[in-house]
Amino acid sequence: MSEGWEGRRIAHLDMDAFFASVELLTQPELRGQPVVVGGRSIPASGAVPRLKDYRGRGVVTTATYEARAYGVRSGMGLMKAAALAPEALLLPANFEAYARMSRAFKAAAAVIAPCMEDRGIDEIYLDLTEVEGGTRELGLRLKAAVLEATGLTCSIGITPNKLLSKLASELQKPDGLTLLRMEDIPSRIWPLPVAALNGVGPKAAERLRGMGLDTLGALAAADPVELIGQFGKSYGAWLVEAAHGRDERPIVTSREPKSISRETTFERDLHPKLDREALSAILLDLCARLAGDLARKGVFARGVGIKLRFEDFKTVTRDTTLEHPVRDAESLRAAARACLKRVELGKRLRLLGVKASALTRDGEPPPAPPEPFERPLPFD
Repeated sequence: MSEGWEGRRIAHLDMDAFFASVELLTQPELRGQPVVVGGRSIPASGAVPRLKDYRGRGVVTTATYEARAYGVRSGMGLMKAAALAPEALLLPANFEAYARMSRAFKAAAAVIAPCMEDRGIDEIYLDLTEVEGGTRELGLRLKAAVLEATGLTCSIGITPNKLLSKLASELQKPDGLTLLRMEDIPSRIWPLPVAALNGVGPKAAERLRGMGLDTLGALAAADPVELIGQFGKSYGAWLVEAAHGRDERPIVTSREPKSISRETTFERDLHPKLDREALSAILLDLCARLAGDLARKGVFARGVGIKLRFEDFKTVTRDTTLEHPVRDAESLRAAARACLKRVELGKRLRLLGVKASALTRDGEPPPAPPEPFERPLPFD
């Protein structure tokens, strides 16, 4: 146990600008430059394009800290990012490489702290409570192990709970190590803006600011009755607890996925009839990728759904429940096409997605049934 540390020791390990950092491993000459990941491909010449030359509907997957300094953020449209950082370099995403590096850093961390909660491709929680060694020593060991396994840096927060550790891991990015105890909350946590709290989205943050609650300290001092009145019993009570850094959630070492989805935003709007061949290929590719995801997780889908976003940004979803669980690409495609038949396809499309839901580990997919429809389906 750590010197003078009582109770739980929970670490949140977050890889620094993960996707961009993976790209820079193979292109170290780009280090120190503003780099945005999110393009689909690079020119045939092999030259890395500038963001100002991008034309399309793609979004930023991630960006180096140099690009973030201009205001570029994950999920932002690439055209908007180009207005902020026109000279930034644009690289295509390589999700196979990211997944490989993700497995590597998690395996390295698990050697030191096997009680792990997987929170996604670039972050994990670790329970260090019963791990021998001082708290700072363990944090440094974890950082060194990740660096040796991947060549990448990470930032770690170690506190008595998951909520505080998530906050702490952001305080000294990149390559940081932050240790906080409950007595550190007034000096280290309360000065933070309310939006820093994981679970406070943009709308909630705006409402809190409208109440004069700009910081977590102000939130902690707020009247709980007023918060519950404004946000409801459950969320209002959680805000009170979170502002005081109280969180008893355990480390969850296994988590069954509820659904898996794949989607893509097109470089240009596609017409359901005029671009039917292109849409058919995209649908097939999405279903093939989704089938691979299901196979890797060892699960089958009892439900399949589709997501469409039209040129006017209207989004439509349709779902269907299957008689038998499936995970092969053709069965997923057949179910997706059946969902598409329930949508009026009169306008151009900018996004298409396919989702597998009601996942189960039981059963084998039956042979593909004969086509039950008498006329061609969308994206045939």
